[in-house]
Amino acid sequence: MLPKRLQERPLPEEFARKLLVHSTNAKSGSLATGELHEVYSPYFSAPLGHVGVGSVADVEKAFELARHAQKQWQERPIAARARVIKRFHDLVKKHSDLLADIVQLETGKDRTAAYDEVLDVMNNARYYANNAEKFLSTSSKAGAFPVITSTTQQRVPKGIVGQISPWNYPLALGVSDAIAALIAGNGIVAKPDWQTPFSNLIALHLLLNAGLPHNLFQIVTGSGTVVGQAIAQRCDYLMFTGSTATGKLLGKVVGERLVGYSAELGGKNPMIIAPDADVAKHADTIATACFSNSGQLCVSIERIYAHTDIYDEFLRAFKAATEKLTLGSGLNWNYSMGSLINQDQLDRVTAFVVDAVEKGATVVTGGKARPDVGPYHFEPTILTDLGPDTDLETEEVFGPVVYVQRVDSLEEAVELANDTNYGLNASVFGATETAERLAWQIESGSVTINDGYAATWASISTPLGGVKESGMARRHGPEGMTKYTEVKNIAQQRIMPMRGPKQLPRKYYGQLMTTALDLGKKLKFLP
Repeated sequence: MLPKRLQERPLPEEFARKLLVHSTNAKSGSLATGELHEVYSPYFSAPLGHVGVGSVADVEKAFELARHAQKQWQERPIAARARVIKRFHDLVKKHSDLLADIVQLETGKDRTAAYDEVLDVMNNARYYANNAEKFLSTSSKAGAFPVITSTTQQRVPKGIVGQISPWNYPLALGVSDAIAALIAGNGIVAKPDWQTPFSNLIALHLLLNAGLPHNLFQIVTGSGTVVGQAIAQRCDYLMFTGSTATGKLLGKVVGERLVGYSAELGGKNPMIIAPDADVAKHADTIATACFSNSGQLCVSIERIYAHTDIYDEFLRAFKAATEKLTLGSGLNWNYSMGSLINQDQLDRVTAFVVDAVEKGATVVTGGKARPDVGPYHFEPTILTDLGPDTDLETEEVFGPVVYVQRVDSLEEAVELANDTNYGLNASVFGATETAERLAWQIESGSVTINDGYAATWASISTPLGGVKESGMARRHGPEGMTKYTEVKNIAQQRIMPMRGPKQLPRKYYGQLMTTALDLGKKLKFLP
């Protein structure tokens, strides 16, 4: 039995053991005999729990177990694999409060942001379970020539997918991508972040209870330099979410092995406020776009370009909406913005603000840490009038800090929005015609109109990902599942060979085939 709720204290020992037993570290024996890592919560000073410090040997054990289980799993019908995930969906719903508690304890985020993770897992589970057969089933395709050639397309699982997930959305990014890979017939070897392993382990616990074969999904806790590298060196496909710098390093590892790679990386996401935007209506939404999860998400808005005709009105409304946000802590719904995850993150955010102010920026609201609320809380912060060479202008903060810049035209706004190495998410607020025109011009994997990011993220039937240095490949949509497969082309030739009957003189082959292809084009009987 799982507890219904948790409290703001270390995980109950029995519950922690129930989760840790699922780690490869436990199966290999290193959890009992090796070094341990203490996991801390932003809520209290005592350790939340502990996990094993994984080694290369642990990773090798994980791949050994997963490969054996995967061979049997891929033989199951697609519908049977999907049924496991449908049961998992129902278990996530049943234990939603518990899952949100674990996410909050590990990250310090507010309850709304924690529930966003629960909802994301349910959304992915339903979508891929319902659509798997459409995306994966063997299908007939047009052959080279009608009647004499038939072709079949088969999707074959990659094998073992390596997954390296971050701390900011440990439940959602720890299992949502894995769902698609599992239904596609793959096994998983995953490394969660040091700071948030229990969100991954509880998800695996529920998957096993839903009927997922034991050993198919392996979780190895440990460092990125040891465990992460070892996974990248052994997997058949790699799914990574994290920084651009780390993504480039992992890309080199898998690239040398000619292994497929999907990565959602960093962003410096822009928002454009057009002169016909309804800022009074959307001010709260704009604040959410910037400060949800304390700004600790890849798609969060960090820079805003407001047209001069609406700049003053917008800044007043945005400031008022931001100041309505309440800082808080704990496993409850009584506040709208939670904590940063640790001291390093607090120091990083503080440094960005100090640098900006020292170079002439104006603090519109916020701008300081709030130890009276919690050890890692920082106020939602709006800055204007950035000086030259300010770090905030080009570097990703990954915290509750945004700057607003006045622009004289929408053309200038688009130019500034695109003036970056990143291209993950962008947002436009304005009348429909204006916003749609701007959206087409912005260089970004997603553009959300009259919203920050939620509309594009939650529209799960459409692929999502970054361009430029913000990533490659896509999660969500058909591509979010088919990327975990190889396409096998099976063609059958009938009646006569492709080069014609053996009685055909060779000198007539080229002329005959050229005529046939030309007729196929004119009469449209060829694909």
